[in-house]
Amino acid sequence: MSDYDEFQEQDFTAQFNGKVMLRILEQVKPYWHWVVGFVVMIAGTSIMDSYFTYLSKRIIDEGIAVGNVPHLLQLLTMYGGMALLQAITVFVFIYLAGVLGERVQYDMRRKAFNHLQELSFSYFDRTPVGWIMSRVTSDSERIAQLVTWGIVDSTWAVLNIITSMVFMAIINWKLALVVAVILPVMGVITFYFKKRILTEYRQMRKLNSIITGAYNENISGVRVVKALVREKQNLNEFGEKTSNMYRAAYRVAWLSALFLPLVQLVGALGIGAIIWYGGFQVRIAGLTIGGIQAFLSYLTFMMWPLQDLARVYAEMQHSVASAERVFSLIDSKPDVVDRESAADPGNIRGSITFEDVSFHYEAGKAVLEHFNLHIAPGEHIAIVGPTGGGKSTIVNLLCRFYEPTGGRVLIDGKDYTGLTQHGIQSNIGMVLQTPHLFSGTLRENIRYGRLDATDTEVEEAARIARAHDFISEMEHGYEEQVGEGGVLLSVGQKQLISLARAVLADPDVLIMDEATSSVDTLTEARIQQGMAAVMAGRTSVVIAHRLSTIKSADRILVIQNGHIVEVGTHRELIQQHGAYYDLYTRQFRQALEQQYGVYQAVSAA
Repeated sequence: MSDYDEFQEQDFTAQFNGKVMLRILEQVKPYWHWVVGFVVMIAGTSIMDSYFTYLSKRIIDEGIAVGNVPHLLQLLTMYGGMALLQAITVFVFIYLAGVLGERVQYDMRRKAFNHLQELSFSYFDRTPVGWIMSRVTSDSERIAQLVTWGIVDSTWAVLNIITSMVFMAIINWKLALVVAVILPVMGVITFYFKKRILTEYRQMRKLNSIITGAYNENISGVRVVKALVREKQNLNEFGEKTSNMYRAAYRVAWLSALFLPLVQLVGALGIGAIIWYGGFQVRIAGLTIGGIQAFLSYLTFMMWPLQDLARVYAEMQHSVASAERVFSLIDSKPDVVDRESAADPGNIRGSITFEDVSFHYEAGKAVLEHFNLHIAPGEHIAIVGPTGGGKSTIVNLLCRFYEPTGGRVLIDGKDYTGLTQHGIQSNIGMVLQTPHLFSGTLRENIRYGRLDATDTEVEEAARIARAHDFISEMEHGYEEQVGEGGVLLSVGQKQLISLARAVLADPDVLIMDEATSSVDTLTEARIQQGMAAVMAGRTSVVIAHRLSTIKSADRILVIQNGHIVEVGTHRELIQQHGAYYDLYTRQFRQALEQQYGVYQAVSAA
């Protein structure tokens, strides 16, 4: 079961009241001069479109019908000149709209990405990656489409309708009134479909997030899928998700398909009314053949703008549904926020105190309760214990990825909520159990620890972390590509690069979160050498799975159910014959059984 089966995103059910649209339009505020430019060009194009029909009437009535060749040539020349001018205005507004769309899309993605950097870890714990990716990519693109081509099409449509009505009134105001009656009917139809289309589009965007998340999980976990032969089950689960998306899309398509024919039907009735009433006007009011032909052209010409408005309106519902989700991301508040008076601590001496700290990820499920711990500057602390005991929570609180729900954490004697997050975290280095490398070279990944580091400093950090030897053996040395997520390197090599990155950052406090649990014995020894060099002279906290790696720790804490049950050196804890002794001897026995095949032999028997 994926995270999406349990993740409940916010439902958006409010009626469309223009507030979201106003916020969408705010995205083009920095580029208002571009908007003015292409709106002026569209207005010119629209006016010329309508005038072409009026000019056709004049060509028929003033040129062809009366046989006035010189005047006919004059009108045709005017027609050609206007066609050339219209070609220029069309080019300009398409160019301006295209550039504007890319700028708006860039701004929204940058705003969303920058805001993601400010959010707390808890947001990423509860929000699937696919949901976030869908907001930053497809939803941002749809908003950009609305504020560019949506404005283009709707402006063109509205101006065409207005100019057509003006020219029809010039030709015959009574027939123009007949056409004017049709427009409110269009409005009623639009209002009826508005709510239903918006609801279905919201559902589509929600289902799109689920499908994007499923893609992300299956691609990133393809090795596990293949290893466990989960292809058929995943296909069935994915098929169910896409079927839900299909049904929602089908309902949207059905509503949209019904919307446009109704508009066309009303328009056809209007054409019939004009032909019937226009016949009387020809006999009574002297309406010319060119005039009635122009009326029919104008009404037919108005059908396309009305259909465009209907299409833009449907797309607007889709964009509003997308905007609600993008803005929900941008409006998300981080759980950990600096106070206005927060100060940068500068360098940290490394004195850390947990004072009666309690913490829970979910209400009613405490991970730590009344936890107390003091770490002296330069002290090397190791934390061991069963899974779920609270080891990683202690580290997360120390780094201020989360804040205590009770008690307080002190750094150098100061409550760390009075210090800036950047000031704290920039002085803490972390080497995780599963190191993450970015696409690029080995040198770029090590330099990620300090971007202004020289090549010499990068290579020196690699030597200290014991990574230089394997890097030198590579074909391109420090310029070797690591692949996405470091896929071209072994786990041990990635861990050494992660360690070199921490060395280069030169943190005041170093945290090792089970840094050797996933590597072989030889690589573990190399990492241990690098760790010893990095931890020398600085406060360090090591979460250990392999207990043989922490014998030299100044203090070892045994954590169970959020409490310290034992504390002491390796020798002292072994002599106590308590929880640490049981953990150590059990792990040591398992290692020997595996080494000499005793476990396998017993299992076979």
